[in-house]
Amino acid sequence: MFCRNERSRVTVARGSALEMEISRGGCGPGPLPDCAQDTEIQRKMERELRLREGACKLLAACSRREQALEAAKSLLVCNSRVLAYMAELQRRKEAQVLRRTARRPSDAGPADERLPCRGTVCVSDLRIPLMWKDTEYFRNKGELHRCAVFCLLQLGAEIHDTPMVLVDRTLTDICFESAVLFSEAGPDFELKVELYSAGLAGGAAQGSTPKKLATRLSTSLGRSAGKRVRAAMEGGPGSPPGNGGTGPLLLPAPNVPGPKFHLLAHAVLSLAEVQDGFRTHDLAIASNEESSFWLPLYGSMCCRLAAQPRCMATPVTSGFLRLQAGAEAQSGTRLFCVLRGTDLLCYRGPGEAEAGQEPALTITVNKETRIRATEREGRGQPPGMAVTNRLGGEEVTHTLLAESRPEAQRWMEAFWQHFYDMSQWKQCCDELMRIEVPPPRRAPAVLPRQGSLYHEMALPGPAVPPPACEGLLLQDNAVSAEIRALLSSYYSDR
Repeated sequence: MFCRNERSRVTVARGSALEMEISRGGCGPGPLPDCAQDTEIQRKMERELRLREGACKLLAACSRREQALEAAKSLLVCNSRVLAYMAELQRRKEAQVLRRTARRPSDAGPADERLPCRGTVCVSDLRIPLMWKDTEYFRNKGELHRCAVFCLLQLGAEIHDTPMVLVDRTLTDICFESAVLFSEAGPDFELKVELYSAGLAGGAAQGSTPKKLATRLSTSLGRSAGKRVRAAMEGGPGSPPGNGGTGPLLLPAPNVPGPKFHLLAHAVLSLAEVQDGFRTHDLAIASNEESSFWLPLYGSMCCRLAAQPRCMATPVTSGFLRLQAGAEAQSGTRLFCVLRGTDLLCYRGPGEAEAGQEPALTITVNKETRIRATEREGRGQPPGMAVTNRLGGEEVTHTLLAESRPEAQRWMEAFWQHFYDMSQWKQCCDELMRIEVPPPRRAPAVLPRQGSLYHEMALPGPAVPPPACEGLLLQDNAVSAEIRALLSSYYSDR
């Protein structure tokens, strides 16, 4: 019912257990850790369904191109989110059923199986080059082909959309400069990037007279007579409201279909494409030149795809350890140690760590680091761990002593988990990548008009609309206010 295309269709059988669980909003008997998350997803899905219903009503009432495009875009985004939430709910319900039906511990998999930490994935400076013909771009010939485009980015059940951009032959690249963040990504993430396009035929509004004919008539008949003819064709004073005048322009019939966005191209990005820099990625084109929404794409896109695992950005663990490093001056010193990223930072106290001061000692912890548990000779001596790195062709070992055996076990477990996280996130743990923070999302502004300067020149007209159109204008302004309120509420939560 809400499918965007056949490959992303997700359905729930009527009367099935999943359908009853979703409609009831419950999670069934038994202690299920996903219950709160399922309820939150259901609330999000209900909100998107309400927004979808409102977008459908607004799309039927829109008479301006900018409003209709934003309503159509909101409708597509809501449909995509509903699909994603349904798929996520179904995946979690299936996992719950598997846990309930497990008869033996071996059926549910190993209990001590490690899970990698989550991370933040950022896409920024997204650019899609265009390949116009030389006759269109350099000589400015041919019909002016314009489209409204935007990108939809999906990672799991999280979906973000970019602002809408008007594209014609005056542009060489489609640019989406704002950063998009996904805060709950795993190392096995698949980031789907979809480019949607809607063809813009004719002038600036639905059902309006094509400007080419009006411009030709105004230039052929002369300046004075041309103005009168053009004003009559576009709904000037005295023109009939139903004969190409202002009536059909401001209030289209309810059965007139609004603009529709179509999938123009798509790509899938994974951990292998992550790089702390600008990079080119392949783009699969999903349309042909005969489509009204087609644009001449090169078949590639450029963006900066960065990832920041939590083990690199936040402390993994912290606590007091006693350093034993041979004859060094700090031998036997009790230090407050923080494991974060590729370093074990050793401070003289917790206050220095909280203040962000320089650590007294930094021990490298990377994929080449080796760690083993050690036992000091003699009874009652605290256990420790040896951290070994190769520096300048020689092995350097630092021995760290914990205050108790449970504390030593906690540190060893933190080290092993940290090594496992680094092995899963791979190049993202070589150094901390920069993550751009996007600015707060605002309601979309009015789309700028594009084309030649002559097409966009304002013609003098009456300051007061004709009496026959006053009611239509008031109704159109009310619809505009309702659209602005809905879109403001929509983007304030993004």
